[in-house]
Amino acid sequence: MIAVLVAANMQAQQHQAPKLVVCITIDQLRGDYLEYFKNSFGERGFKRLLNEGVVYKHVQFEFSNIDQASAFATIFTGSNPCYHSVTGSRRYDLEREQEQSCLYDAHYLGNYTHQNYSPKNLLSSTVGDELKLASKGASLVFSIAPEAESAIISAGHTADGAFWIDDYNGKWATTTFYKNIPKYVDIFNSGTESLSARLPSLAWTPMMPDDHYNALPYIADKKSYRYKYDEKEFGCYQRFKTSVLVNAEVSRLALQFINDGNIGSHPTPDMLSVTFYGGNYLEVQDKTYTREVQDTYFALDKNLEELLDAIDKKIGLSKTLVVLTGTGYYTDNDVLEEGETATGGTFHPKQCTALLNIYLRAVYGQKNWVRAYHNQQIFLNRKTIEEDNISLAEIQKKAADFLSDFSGVHQVITDMTLRAGEWNEGSANLRYGTYHIGRGDLIIELQPGWGIESDDVTSKKTSIKRNNAVITPLIIYGNGLKPVRIERSAYATQIAPTVTNALRIRAPNACSDLPLSIDN
Repeated sequence: MIAVLVAANMQAQQHQAPKLVVCITIDQLRGDYLEYFKNSFGERGFKRLLNEGVVYKHVQFEFSNIDQASAFATIFTGSNPCYHSVTGSRRYDLEREQEQSCLYDAHYLGNYTHQNYSPKNLLSSTVGDELKLASKGASLVFSIAPEAESAIISAGHTADGAFWIDDYNGKWATTTFYKNIPKYVDIFNSGTESLSARLPSLAWTPMMPDDHYNALPYIADKKSYRYKYDEKEFGCYQRFKTSVLVNAEVSRLALQFINDGNIGSHPTPDMLSVTFYGGNYLEVQDKTYTREVQDTYFALDKNLEELLDAIDKKIGLSKTLVVLTGTGYYTDNDVLEEGETATGGTFHPKQCTALLNIYLRAVYGQKNWVRAYHNQQIFLNRKTIEEDNISLAEIQKKAADFLSDFSGVHQVITDMTLRAGEWNEGSANLRYGTYHIGRGDLIIELQPGWGIESDDVTSKKTSIKRNNAVITPLIIYGNGLKPVRIERSAYATQIAPTVTNALRIRAPNACSDLPLSIDN
């Protein structure tokens, strides 16, 4: 009887709410690379999570044209862009007739940056928001990331702080929207501790012996490399933020939060969101297979090991819920030399909009009917359409029919079709991936293998950009969970309710999915 009672008590302890939730999101994480590079990993990084956690093989996003901002918003709100409104890192401002950041907010200033950012355009609550609400503000919620989009979106509206590396000065930046800047962030931004002060001593060279780069047999360039960074050079920090060195900077600040920030030591759970970069290096993105990307995963494994060991020592992994996933996309450019051909082709937005305008002039008169193109969406001149008393549904339909005959166009959906609910399974990804306010009149989906290119007559090469969905695992580890591998896919919208369920709080307000089963 005593043994049964002890076992029951231990089981109850295993399923208590965690003291700390650490959400680790690796931008452009590829599950196939975890498999290819596993022989170079240690035992306490990726392998520890994969062997001891609850592992869902693949996270599925329900919309196309995924990028960093839309992926993070979906993961942390548990809803698709049609609800949370973040359809991409950039959005088109019709009043200013220009693109701008999805985070732009003139009401807030930047700290250690000139950017004016806030999460106001994120129209759903996040996991961190719900935790703050449930704890009446007592829980600490912080986020750390290389980029502003991932930092602010994963933090949410009520977080204590969100920090990212500024593109121009390399400092840990934030916005006056958030009020809490720990002293060690200021220390890391000044004197010998700052990235700019340490930058001349930092270099990225091959991290393993030559014979260890055998996971990708298609690597053509086997030359050694040494990447250095000079902040006087244009784009220095943008390049730095795609190197293995940026993850070391993220890890460095995250360890400060763990060791010196009292995070995970409160009566209510705390939350720390940490974003790493897992994509290809900016200078070699025209090469699909590189030693640099294997180095990135090798270094990431060490970063994870260091972070998990620090959490275990300070808070205890048995009291911490670790959630690791990726963003469901991967950016590289297949470059074709002059004269080479491949399946698919290239879609030219400027040419497309010009021809569409000519067609609409022939039908409706000599006026400018096309206003702008952005992110595979075409914006018509609504003011002119209204002044000429033309049916918006009619002109959208005629324009869509015209564009559907373009080479490389798979389908064109109109804004009015989506508003009327006339979309079907074939166009569901366009419905889920767009928001009804600020959406273009025409949404274009291209055929597989087609890229989008600006009309640059000086270029002798064709760069075909890919936006394929990639295998991205979801790993949930710690807090008494037993290891299990689940072969079926999980939806990205199921991650947030799974975390909030473990925290014993409500899911974000736009989330309608049920939590995944992780207790076993």
